[in-house]
Amino acid sequence: MEHEQVEQQVARRSALIYLPISAGTATLFLLAASLGGDYPPVAKLGGTVWVGLLSLIVSMPLVTARVKKQLLGQSPR
Repeated sequence: MEHEQVEQQVARRSALIYLPISAGTATLFLLAASLGGDYPPVAKLGGTVWVGLLSLIVSMPLVTARVKKQLLGQSPR
């Protein structure tokens, strides 16, 4: 495979993994904030966005590195 094609494939596969992780984490935070306390809606929304962004920042490089390692390990050299 050509290098650009490999990079595009890694990016697509990675995004299909880390975006749901981030969205799920944010959803769990919103659920916990809604059920566990009496917080104003702005605090719930702000916290949900913050947790979603932070989990995206953390999971993106981890997932991308693993997907790249798996993809390059499968391709013949």
